[in-house]
Parts: sequence; C-alpha cells; structure tokens
Amino acid sequence: MESWWELGESSGFSGDKMEVWRLTCAFCGEKGHFELRFHGEKRKSTSNKRLNFDVYQCTNCKGFIHVIWSAAEFTGTIYSYQVLPWSIGKAEPSEIWPEAVQRYWVQAHESLRTENWDAAATMARSALQAAMRNKGAAGANLKKEIADLASKRILHPMMEDWSNEVRELGNDSAHPDGDAPPTDPQDARDVVRFLDFLLFYLYDFPKQITEYRERRGSAK
Repeated sequence: MESWWELGESSGFSGDKMEVWRLTCAFCGEKGHFELRFHGEKRKSTSNKRLNFDVYQCTNCKGFIHVIWSAAEFTGTIYSYQVLPWSIGKAEPSEIWPEAVQRYWVQAHESLRTENWDAAATMARSALQAAMRNKGAAGANLKKEIADLASKRILHPMMEDWSNEVRELGNDSAHPDGDAPPTDPQDARDVVRFLDFLLFYLYDFPKQITEYRERRGSAK
C-alpha cells in the first residue's frame, strides 16, 4: 500500500466490521479473546471512507494490541486490517487454501521457527504437492505434476522453476541417502518463502482479481 486509505480497497475479508475472532494475541498466542478498550476513527475528507483505530486487551494475558482497519469505500463488502504488534508465534495460513495445503504450510513455518531445517523442506514439498493435486495436476510424480500445470499455463515458467526448487530440496530431506548433508538453513528459509509466493499466485492473487472485478462491476 502507498496510503493507509487503500486499506480494505483491493483485498480483504467479507463484511464491513472488524471480526475479533480473527485476531491473535502477540504475547500469549490466544486467538479471539479480546475486549475493546478504545475506538477512534478518521474520516477521509473527500468521502465517507473511514480508518478505524481500535485498542484491544487480551482477556488471557492482559496484553494490548492496536488494530487499524477499514472497509471498502464504496461497496462496503470487504474490509482489511493491520495489527501492531503482530504475532510472531504460530504462522497463520490463508483461509482460502485447501485444508491439506494449510496443514503442511503451517508445519513448514513451524519447523523454520524451531530450526528443524530438514522438516521444513519436507513439509514445503508436501504443501507444494497438495497444491498441485488440488489444481488438477496429472503425472506419476511431483516433477511431472509441476510440468503438467506449466503446460496448461496454470504455472508461469518462473513459478515452475521455483516449484522444482522446492521439490528438489524436499526430495533430499524426504529420501536421504547415507551420505546426504543436512539441509542448509538458508536453503530451507528460501524454499518456504518460494512456497509462500507460489500459494499466493495460485490462490490469493486470483481471488483478489475476482474481488476487484466484482467491485468494478457493482460500481457501474
């Protein structure tokens, strides 16, 4: 974003009000257990667009978080938010990803957090394969499934290359030989980051485009 007024305009969650159950405490990791302690807002000078400033207190640990959120200016059908401080605990996957993809993705990120580099690479590979199969990939192995989606133009050539990076490093961890070196920590971080981009490309980006078109259509 180039301006806070863009919050909630191009992507977000269904609705026009902040849903507390989505929030995670940055201190104790509890989700959805908050009480509103302060609400303020700022209106855009040229429209009814509002930026909301809320302070919530966690009912579990009594810590505070600051949430800035806003609904779409004209349609009011989506909203988005940012939290400070943000949680650095358990990673939260996109809710539109398939369940299996979410599960493996969370384990990949959790393995990074605990510095289990081999496990991170293996879980990244599992998340990748779950995504390929969810998108209808055909093939006897993951390499052929990736090539199949690329041939159907579901995967961009660069995304195909990235997918094979995740596959190859995951293969080394999932099927090691006796002399195989341990997974390099930076390699593990990189392939999980590649996986993040790939899942955004396959799932979140198309959703944002659809929301944009729907918003444009309703505004005409």
